[in-house]
Amino acid sequence: MAVGARSGYEEPEDRPDNPENVESAGATDRAEGDGDSPDDGGTAQRKPRSFWKELPLLIIIALVLALLIKTFLVQAFSIPSDSMQNTLQRGDRVLVDKLTPWFGAEPKRGEVVVFHDPGGWLENTQAANPNVVQKFLSFIGLMPSAEEKDLIKRVIAVGGDTVECKKDGPVVVNGKALDDKSFIFPGNTPCNDEPFGPIQIPKGRIWVMGDHRQNSLDSRYHQALPGGGTVSNDEVVGRAIVVAWPINRWSTLPVPKTFDQPGINAATGLAPGALGVAGALPIVLWRRRKLTSGRTAG
Repeated sequence: MAVGARSGYEEPEDRPDNPENVESAGATDRAEGDGDSPDDGGTAQRKPRSFWKELPLLIIIALVLALLIKTFLVQAFSIPSDSMQNTLQRGDRVLVDKLTPWFGAEPKRGEVVVFHDPGGWLENTQAANPNVVQKFLSFIGLMPSAEEKDLIKRVIAVGGDTVECKKDGPVVVNGKALDDKSFIFPGNTPCNDEPFGPIQIPKGRIWVMGDHRQNSLDSRYHQALPGGGTVSNDEVVGRAIVVAWPINRWSTLPVPKTFDQPGINAATGLAPGALGVAGALPIVLWRRRKLTSGRTAG
């Protein structure tokens, strides 16, 4: 008996290192590959598109994203005047948060906000005349808008507040004097150029003032217009959160501490509770009288 013999036909093993098998496999591969071309619908790896062919698609995607960001998230604005010095300088570019208003957030005291002209505030301001490129870049949010009539001021009081400022005195909100030395223009007085109040701010509206008090045509100067100098919350574009340009001016725009002082919310905060007590008191007295009369009759 032969050792190591296999059953079946005596054929050479189908081993990869067999020269005959290697040559045969190569021939088969070449034969199958003859029809493997893009023209014949084969599976050959296609060449990637060139960068220049992909570029238009990338530009379209970038423009769509920029437009969405400008519409719903953040928009750039240019400071056109000196009314917010020294917090903001003429020519500064600020980024405005437009997202939080979509979730029902309302302007708060101390915030710097951008808002549309409520009507008549900018009637004597000469309109800009941007070129086509500037209009397009403004439309997608890559450049501050040059045509929209927008203003930027600091919120001093909100709906339900009482605000006033007498000559040589501070601005007073709900009976609390504001310490504005940290943000108004050096050498300015709080309101000596235009004292006002007391004024009750209607619900859904705000009272705004510039940080350069003696160079700001703010709420004080528009009390004869509809709204009495106040601005509707619906006109507010958003809160300015950061100075983005020029680079050496980069800074955030936080709310000054004076607007967080204890008791400044007392007037608006206690009003709902006081109304609740006033409404419940007659019911309590009526119920007490009914119980007392019941015990007497028994």
